[in-house]
Amino acid sequence: MEAPVVNVGIMREKAVSFVFHGEYVHTETGQFLTGEQRVLFVGGNIVFNGKLYKELFFEPASPASSFELKAVTIGRNFHWQRQEDQCFKGAFNLVTCKDSIVVINQIDVEEYLTSVISSEMSAGASKELLKAHAVISRSWLLAQVEKNFRLAGKEEKQQSYYRDNEQLIRWYDREDHEIFDVCADDHCQRYQGITRASTPIVQKVVHETRGEILTDGEMICDARFSKCCGGVTEQFEHCWEPVPHSYLAALRDSRDTTFPDLTKEEEAEKWIRSAPEAFCNTSDKEILSQVLNNYDQETTDFYRWKVSYTQEELAELVHRKSGIDFGQILDLIPVSRGTSGRIDLLKIVGTHRSFTIGKELEIRRTLSETHLYSSAFVVDKEDIRLDIPGRFVLTGAGWGHGVGLCQIGAAMMSAQGYDYRQILSHYFPGASIEKRY
Repeated sequence: MEAPVVNVGIMREKAVSFVFHGEYVHTETGQFLTGEQRVLFVGGNIVFNGKLYKELFFEPASPASSFELKAVTIGRNFHWQRQEDQCFKGAFNLVTCKDSIVVINQIDVEEYLTSVISSEMSAGASKELLKAHAVISRSWLLAQVEKNFRLAGKEEKQQSYYRDNEQLIRWYDREDHEIFDVCADDHCQRYQGITRASTPIVQKVVHETRGEILTDGEMICDARFSKCCGGVTEQFEHCWEPVPHSYLAALRDSRDTTFPDLTKEEEAEKWIRSAPEAFCNTSDKEILSQVLNNYDQETTDFYRWKVSYTQEELAELVHRKSGIDFGQILDLIPVSRGTSGRIDLLKIVGTHRSFTIGKELEIRRTLSETHLYSSAFVVDKEDIRLDIPGRFVLTGAGWGHGVGLCQIGAAMMSAQGYDYRQILSHYFPGASIEKRY
């Protein structure tokens, strides 16, 4: 049985430069093209070779053909955002949207996975870690395609945004994408085509796990992963839609399965200010290099970290990010925490007004130029004069949302001799592996 095909949104620009390596066929005209090409967005149309189009579709004339996109932005809005040229296999689709051109790569799921695993982590990672990652990346992707199919034609859109005078609750998920299945950046899964050197071992693990997915017995698991859970994983509903998944439960990232109730402020504070033993509590450079690509290795402290802001810095940042003038910031108060100690509702108290924000990614975006490493943090107020703090120090735990597989923890488990099935059963309790094709 053949693998399914997936549509991946790569970029959205007013002008796109690309190069065909080998021949591509423009399906509308039957014309064979090779070499450098350029399209422009003008008045709601794509201008290509002097003609106007709403959509362009190019298919590779042979399996060896590939296309190269110039100046693709990766890590959008993250601290390591940059541009790079990227090469891709498969078909190439250009579609107009209201103010730009959307570039979509149509690709076989197994070919896509070979790239994702090389993009998400070092292609030199251990075999069992890569096999575990292949299964969860395939599961997550096919779960999104399955969900698209279920929701197709339904009138109601899933609400992921709620605002009134007191609070803003927003979560970010792949429902933000309407004309393709998934995007190519951290919002979904990092997919950088064949740009990241895919080693024989990556190709081997994708082949060895071909068609394998996680299932809860009824549906494909919406398998998530993050860099570092901080010692305890988070439940799905504290980060995304309020629908619990039994296999995305809170669990200790350790052989010791006990952990305190981190939804309680006092327990969360003790946990975050300490550094309990966990698979992901490591500074082993060899382990970290398996998970962290070159730009990720610019980040050193992630299991426990500190960020400090002066009053002026924080007030300006929060005003700019939220669009709300709080005046001077008096306090940052956790209203509720998830099972890993991550804050999912945070009350910002200012001299002008108070306002509550959530969920975790909205909190991370509001309190940082890019993203805080996580929303599992406690706040210390310093240099207080006339009840106004002069400085805020955030002490935090983990890197990312903490739901599902912890990449650094899984790398450590692999190094300690766990195989990919044991790794998956640790992070996705109750789920089973099933071969679909």
